[in-house]
Amino acid sequence: MSKKSVAVVMGGYSDEYVVSLKSGQLIYDSLDRNLYDVYKVVILKDEWYFLGDNDKKYEINRGDFSVTLDHDEKLKFDACFNIIHGTPGENGILQAYWDAIGQKYTGCGFYESALTFNKKDTLAVLAKYGIPSAKSIYLRKGEEINTDEIVESLGLPVFVKPNQSGSSLGISKVKEKSELIAATEIAFKEDDEILIESFLNGMEVSVGVIDFKGETIVLGITEIVPTNEFFDYEAKYEGASEEITPARIDDATRIRVEEISKRAYNSLGMSGFSRSEFILMDGIPYMLEMNTNPGFSPASILPQQARHYGISVTDLCGNEVEKALNK
Repeated sequence: MSKKSVAVVMGGYSDEYVVSLKSGQLIYDSLDRNLYDVYKVVILKDEWYFLGDNDKKYEINRGDFSVTLDHDEKLKFDACFNIIHGTPGENGILQAYWDAIGQKYTGCGFYESALTFNKKDTLAVLAKYGIPSAKSIYLRKGEEINTDEIVESLGLPVFVKPNQSGSSLGISKVKEKSELIAATEIAFKEDDEILIESFLNGMEVSVGVIDFKGETIVLGITEIVPTNEFFDYEAKYEGASEEITPARIDDATRIRVEEISKRAYNSLGMSGFSRSEFILMDGIPYMLEMNTNPGFSPASILPQQARHYGISVTDLCGNEVEKALNK
């Protein structure tokens, strides 16, 4: 049986591309070479390229996502392993393009990606399934911001965050009313829509959920103990947090978190890797967001959880490729 060709697609158009390149490298290194011929494809705003031997770049043909190598050898991929964080790989744009040209890929489809990238819409859908979240106010760029009404409605402190962005980019914790306008300006740099959320005073947990061999499983519940004010970019990627797997919670709370995490995953029609963030208050998990292409570098939470669960990164990644090939 001939080996299948798999492109690990990394990069992206946002500031998260640096993390995506690290995630892509781990997947590239981990996929079983007895089963697959594995290649690297990098997608950036100004170029899409295949990375050949000695890091030689070959332009990707966007008509069919193929590459023409030396001696006019054309390479088409049996499957693409999508590990782009942020746009265009986590918000549905790339998936819709691949659907249009008939290219198989890992993870969820374009609709599920677009929905989960939009925090407001995700939380609105999940509320229908009995999954609670913080009280929030939604604002579009250009709308009048009444700080008195916001504080009266949500209290202080509040979190101000872009509605569509990853890696905690553009998020501020606001403790004083006088800081609100500046915080909205920071968030609006990342997105034209923002959320202002009431503060939930509890333990933050990050929950990895995947569909593995036909079953939705919770890989792990990781307790986040940031040394900063909250789990921001520095805490996520520069070591300014302690991540404890499994989280220090009692069995009843663990079961409740697992049940709600799986319910959220299945309710949204998810497939592939996911990592959901919750705040636990009085034993109740309040949903913050769901990431459909979470960080997958060696230091990231999802690989840590897989190791704890007893699934190797090779098996985890291979499972994704097999699902893509059999779509």
